[in-house]
Amino acid sequence: MAITIYNTMSRSKEPLEPLDPGHVKLYACGITSYDYCHIGHARSALVFDMVVRYLRHRGYKVTFVRNFTDVDDKIIARAHKMNVDPAELAQRFIDEFHTDMDALGTLRPDVEPRATAHIPEMIALIGELMDKGLAYAAEGDVFFRVERFREYGKLAGRTLDDMMAGARVEVNESKQNPMDFALWKAAKPGEPQWDSPWGPGRPGWHIECSAMSRKYLGNEFDIHGGGKDLVFPHHENEIAQSCGATGKGFARLWMHHGFVTIKNEKMAKSLGNFLTIRDVLARYPAEVLRLFIFSAHYRSPLDFNESALHDATTGLSRLYACVQRLEALPKTGSHDGEGCITETGAALLSGLKSRFYEAMDNDFNTARAIGHLFEVVKSLNQVLELLPEQAAMSDLKKLHQAAAELRELGAILGILRQSTWEQGCGETAEKLAALGLLEEEIARLIAERAAARKAKDWAASDAIRDQLLAKGIALKDSPKGTVWEFVQQGG
Repeated sequence: MAITIYNTMSRSKEPLEPLDPGHVKLYACGITSYDYCHIGHARSALVFDMVVRYLRHRGYKVTFVRNFTDVDDKIIARAHKMNVDPAELAQRFIDEFHTDMDALGTLRPDVEPRATAHIPEMIALIGELMDKGLAYAAEGDVFFRVERFREYGKLAGRTLDDMMAGARVEVNESKQNPMDFALWKAAKPGEPQWDSPWGPGRPGWHIECSAMSRKYLGNEFDIHGGGKDLVFPHHENEIAQSCGATGKGFARLWMHHGFVTIKNEKMAKSLGNFLTIRDVLARYPAEVLRLFIFSAHYRSPLDFNESALHDATTGLSRLYACVQRLEALPKTGSHDGEGCITETGAALLSGLKSRFYEAMDNDFNTARAIGHLFEVVKSLNQVLELLPEQAAMSDLKKLHQAAAELRELGAILGILRQSTWEQGCGETAEKLAALGLLEEEIARLIAERAAARKAKDWAASDAIRDQLLAKGIALKDSPKGTVWEFVQQGG
């Protein structure tokens, strides 16, 4: 089955057919570096991290480019407010971004171009648009003529008249049309500036991605991505600039991920309702955040709430507990006779990878792929409960293979990468306090239960297990001992 991706331009799923067979060229819009990154930025970074990991897992070469906007109105305004140099401020938050990305465990892009390092490329591209009559200079500014690009609005699915009717356009008497957008901004006192054929100034926001994607990926490439908020005007304007200059195509597939919301309202710095990545990682491990984000399809809205993070915490514990129990099993069995894994169970285990691929090939459906992981873990836990102390070699081989596949497929999502996992996944003390328990108490009860089992006092053993289960703690027995995990109470 070919990998299909929902293309915002065509509003349909299309097969991934790289221009250079076997080599996917991907450009994702990065941050404007003026503040700490929030969970919306985390979703964007993790989505494209997942895409790159999966494509490489499936054998593609991937060239991944993600830019930094390091000169912009917001950067300049924040720098003036803090009384620091805009370049110094931008560098500080690029460094902070890398700190956050390392904490999330994301892969570094192959190229991370900065706008200020590509001013000559932007000036050259603006010159091409000027030569073709698609841009004009006015009092040191340069604007793109949207009326001369017939396909303007195609990505957003709106006509120019519709966009003008619904837009809040900055008043500028120098523009020939209110929808014309800036390619170059004339210098203002106290702002960063560079020399250009139109006078000193700095680039507009949209031109940087057109110039940098062309430099590193060529005039045409395979995938361009970002959040849904970038469809218009940013990506629409990129298309106008790039296609207008070259007369060719630009990105073949457009990927846009959904928003992260809080109480169904988009998370944004302008709204003051955002949580920074480091705020969340101070309370939850990165793999919990990854499981939470990938539990929804990347195009769907994702509401950030504590309940969902608790569910992800419990789910990740369940995955790790199963994998660790499997890896603790002996490598060799006591006999080569018939095992306890049924044909149906064996088929479920052996088909995990193909079902995972089928979900991911269908527009990177991580929610369904994760569902397949949990389906197999449920089956494996049932097998482990029935597995005799003297296990068959055939069973052990299947179980160790299952553990390896869970690790391999989990790594595509950036989970199951640690050899061991702390029980409770980061909020243990807080959650146990809410349940009226202490870790020491659980350890004591587990020891008492182990003594009861050794004495074959099954009634006492079951009573301890039920006592903990009633409080939201489930016990799991393994050859290395008993582990515990939080469980959902009530139903």
